[in-house]
Amino acid sequence: MTNELDWTIVELKAELRNAHPDERRQIAAELELALAEREVFVAEQEGRISAEPPF
Repeated sequence: MTNELDWTIVELKAELRNAHPDERRQIAAELELALAEREVFVAEQEGRISAEPPF
């Protein structure tokens, strides 16, 4: 999953650099979401957070 997410982040950063001003907000939002998803994934792998729902 991380490789796919990392690749998505790289692509979004490239798109953001070349984006028309009208598209920048949408791409920036997608990039922010991808970065957050990667952070959650890494935190789960490192044991800092649990993917299990609380009981």
